[in-house]
Amino acid sequence: MNIFKKESVASYMQADSKLKKTLRTKDLIGLGIGAVIGTGIFILPGNEAASHAGPAVAIAFLLAALVSGLVGMAYAEFSSAMPVAGSAYSFGSVVYGEIVGWILGWSLILEYFLAVSAEATGFAAYFNNNLLSAVGINLPKALQAGPMEGGVINLTAVVIVLVIAAIIMRGSEMSTKVENFAVVVKVAIIILFIAVGIFYVKSDNYAPFYPSEFHGAPWGMGGILTAAATVFFAFIGFDALAANSAETIDPGKNVIRGILGTVAIAVVLYVSFSFVLTGIVNYKDLGVDDPAAFAMQVIHLNMFNKLITVGALFGIFTAMMTMFIGGSRLVYALGRDGLLPKSMGKVSKKQGVPENAIIVATVVQAVFAGLVPLAQLASLINAGTLIAFAFISFGIILLRRRKDIKNDGFKMPWYPFLPIVAGLCTIVLIFMLPSITKISVTIWLVIGFVFYFTYGIRHSKLQQKD
Repeated sequence: MNIFKKESVASYMQADSKLKKTLRTKDLIGLGIGAVIGTGIFILPGNEAASHAGPAVAIAFLLAALVSGLVGMAYAEFSSAMPVAGSAYSFGSVVYGEIVGWILGWSLILEYFLAVSAEATGFAAYFNNNLLSAVGINLPKALQAGPMEGGVINLTAVVIVLVIAAIIMRGSEMSTKVENFAVVVKVAIIILFIAVGIFYVKSDNYAPFYPSEFHGAPWGMGGILTAAATVFFAFIGFDALAANSAETIDPGKNVIRGILGTVAIAVVLYVSFSFVLTGIVNYKDLGVDDPAAFAMQVIHLNMFNKLITVGALFGIFTAMMTMFIGGSRLVYALGRDGLLPKSMGKVSKKQGVPENAIIVATVVQAVFAGLVPLAQLASLINAGTLIAFAFISFGIILLRRRKDIKNDGFKMPWYPFLPIVAGLCTIVLIFMLPSITKISVTIWLVIGFVFYFTYGIRHSKLQQKD
């Protein structure tokens, strides 16, 4: 058996032909903004300002967005050349070989599943603390937290995972309708926060803009780079767009528009939001669970406090939906190729969605959301994502050398300079992640190798081909 055996694009295209093509540019941007503008914008700016960068957290978001834009172009070229399900897993299997493709897929399972679970716990915190409590309903501690936090189960987190699963089961057309509506609502609320909050900005809160206690690492950029590596979690949504390539109309044009449109809108909102937030409240006071709502309380705009809560709930909901769809499509792709049980690769005839993959994703995500705290979930997400991003960026060089893969759509400009820069940037961010995160993802990758050599390689459809 050859673990570096490469899959063909034609084989993937044929297998994915049962998936319905319904997504256009506006749908992809809706999905992208749905994922990118979630827990990231309502929680991360405040936490990272307090922990790593001070008001310079806006610079961290800008750096993360620039790297995301570069990597996004690499994803768009792959999606144009091979519009198939599975995103980095499928791309890696074609240009690197099955073992690398599997490790990328295994890394992204970590990203997608834990991202949904983490978003669900964030949703539950806002919903329980700001909405239910406002109407006099207080769930018992046992139903607000898992065993690691002294409770039994985070009931609200589990319920929201099940609700989103029910919507996704109805097909991508229904999912995008719900997503597009929610995206409009939350973006409007974010713009309102920026428009109102800017009148309460105090220039004193920007001094020092980059506090000396956060310096360190090369060039004194330690705090900003660590914050950029952490907030990268906020920009992983465009990877899910590539995962929907097989369900996109004219992916050669629409995927790149969806990815770059998502990154452009996100960076404007994130940088503006961060700048206003750290101008309203001193960065030292922003290490709270709901910094945006807290900022409205500080300036005594309680009505806006509740509005921010609604925006956060809409934001987290849509982020969960996009990542849920991406994760289920990845499980489908791995089942399609035999690396996971083949039942995962089946597509329902009625709705045109991978039902079994959605069910598995639902169970795993609900369990983690119900039992594990947000901090433990979030710590692993970025590492798996950045590993995949590095391989996809450098993979453009291998893709261009493949004479058997025709691409009449988008191609990454300034080849090979930009692919190399994108890959190196992601490697720098990997090194800037906390040590515990790097250790944890290494353990996850070892488990992935063990699974591949004990199950995957023996059931792989690619290995069974002549």
